[in-house]
Amino acid sequence: MEPARGHRCVPHTADVRIEAWAPDRAGCVAEAVAALVGSFTDPGGARPRAERVFHAPPAADMDLLVTVLDEVIFRMETTDELPLATEVIDDGVDGLLVRWHTCATTDLELTGAVPKAVSLHELRFGPAGTGWSCAVTLDV
Repeated sequence: MEPARGHRCVPHTADVRIEAWAPDRAGCVAEAVAALVGSFTDPGGARPRAERVFHAPPAADMDLLVTVLDEVIFRMETTDELPLATEVIDDGVDGLLVRWHTCATTDLELTGAVPKAVSLHELRFGPAGTGWSCAVTLDV
């Protein structure tokens, strides 16, 4: 039996595929961010240097997930930062408020291919059982 909250990388032919799950939508988004970062780094031992806030405007569930994951990739490419911890607040009306505790990309050991984008192919995000789950392919 899987824990109530978590994430993992799953085998995929050419790209990277992540899965995440949590009791609620906000928690699932936070786990997806952790899965994305964990898919190509070893965050163990790194310490947060800054706190960043991002607002994902109201949208369909899958669009919200993609918006948040795309923002992680964008910030990695433009500010050399990655989140070590993610908090997501979901009021159900105004989209998602995302708070990241970040470190420099150079603080993390690279362990895999760096994602370039979130693929919409076989994207899944929604209620599952007693919680929420998602599956996302990352283009590397």
